[in-house]
Amino acid sequence: MRWSGRRGSRNIEDRRGVRFGRAGGIGIGTIVLALIAIYFGQDPSIVLQNVPQQGVESEQVPYEESEAEARLREFVSVVLADTEDAWGEIFSAAGRTYEQPTLVLFSGAVESACGYAQAAVGPFYCPGDRRVYIDLSFYQDLQSRFGAPGDFAQAYVIAHEVGHHVQTLLGISERTLAARRAASEAEANALSVRQELQADCYAGIWAHDADRSRQLLETGDIEEGLNAASAIGDDRLQRQSQGYVSPESFTHGSSEQRVRWFKRGYESGTLESCDTFSARTL
Repeated sequence: MRWSGRRGSRNIEDRRGVRFGRAGGIGIGTIVLALIAIYFGQDPSIVLQNVPQQGVESEQVPYEESEAEARLREFVSVVLADTEDAWGEIFSAAGRTYEQPTLVLFSGAVESACGYAQAAVGPFYCPGDRRVYIDLSFYQDLQSRFGAPGDFAQAYVIAHEVGHHVQTLLGISERTLAARRAASEAEANALSVRQELQADCYAGIWAHDADRSRQLLETGDIEEGLNAASAIGDDRLQRQSQGYVSPESFTHGSSEQRVRWFKRGYESGTLESCDTFSARTL
């Protein structure tokens, strides 16, 4: 990606160095559920949402970032800024105003409007406070554990979570949550898959705009994004963690589906092409 020297976002909140004295009163069971969530590709905010908090104790301690972390901080700031440019233009063309999300950097654990989360849950978006949360150490896992190296693979992660923010602004997240609450477990999982695949498609729309409007992409970048989408498909994660695949428990979609919807967004560049909820075949 041609990101060096580009504008960084001002919507970065750095909470690295915040330390928690205990697990926030949410209980080890909830933490385990959140860990399972990321292993199986589920948005941890679904697990953490509406969990009662019991006075999480925290303190701010000095945080010294490494050179590698400083470069990653700069990188995610530039990627976030580019999503602001892309979605600002898209919303403006539709006669709407894009409300920019805040990206929260944290280390180890963090509190959000969706609950207390440890770094093991991975990056997530919380609709309750309209923030994207990421511990930069996740990018080490993306490369070593998931086999998805490259700066565009890292950018795809941010673009996917921003895709959830777009869904919130468009009212999709609220409607989906209401439908999930009234559905059976299997139906709720199916709705989650459609929502997550749409976020993948929205990430593809960002890539389309970044490539056509600002020439941000380089040769091989899209392949990195497709590899990342494939690496965190439910079928691949389940096979790695439990040795078999349970399609009825999918919450994000298979590797093939995630690749397909990212490509659809990238190739079309339109919101209309990302209507996963009306699609007969995912």
